[in-house]
Amino acid sequence: MKFCSLYSGSSGNSLFVAQGATRLLIDAGLSGKKIEQAMMKIDELPATLSGILVTHEHRDHIHGVGVLSRRYGLPVYANAQTWQGMAGDLGKMKDSNICLFATDVPFSIGDVQITAFPTSHDAAESVGFILDGGHGTMAVATDTGCTTAAMVESLKGHHLVVLESNHDPAMLETGPYPFPLKQRIRGDYGHLSNAVAGETVCELVDSGVPHIVLAHLSQENNYPVLAYQATELALTACGKVPGKDLTLEVAGRSQRSEIYEW
Repeated sequence: MKFCSLYSGSSGNSLFVAQGATRLLIDAGLSGKKIEQAMMKIDELPATLSGILVTHEHRDHIHGVGVLSRRYGLPVYANAQTWQGMAGDLGKMKDSNICLFATDVPFSIGDVQITAFPTSHDAAESVGFILDGGHGTMAVATDTGCTTAAMVESLKGHHLVVLESNHDPAMLETGPYPFPLKQRIRGDYGHLSNAVAGETVCELVDSGVPHIVLAHLSQENNYPVLAYQATELALTACGKVPGKDLTLEVAGRSQRSEIYEW
């Protein structure tokens, strides 16, 4: 299996996953051109994509979905509530490229089996994904205001987990956002703080997860070093050391992550 975060942050998100002949994007929240360029930088051709998985209908996750689907004839996979929420923003779509899945029900795209699980976000029916290529699984959970027990169980035991680490609470509190927006971000249906991400990572590493990628950092309310340090501190408290017991990376907003292959 191959994974790379192409873009990750409050301004746009797109993750690349491949197994065998199957190539997938999880979200396409930037222009089609930017996503095409990012794929080519990791020696992947957009024309070989098998489809796009959508976590939820917010613009930073769907901006390029319609364009890429039309340009390459790509099927787009989302649950019914997400489709209803994003259909008006995608432009004209071929009926054959509108693919519905049910949350918590496994389905397959080529060589990859996928299961969507609920996340806690102020969207119609936001989800994370478990992807199984037959040689070790991975999971993705961004855009969630909290980590429920069920969500943590969905994230345990994988080879790689991409987890939101959106904001530093002190930066959010003292920053320029209006109070209602601050309340939204730190609420149970908003975004995950660095501290909660760190606590969650400890549980995941204890379950055997060896690779963690922190993702979806806020441009205004976080710095990569703060996200990394918060998780590093939590890991130290539970006796784990990044670089020894796990790999820990913070996904960049406008530059790709490391390429993970297993």
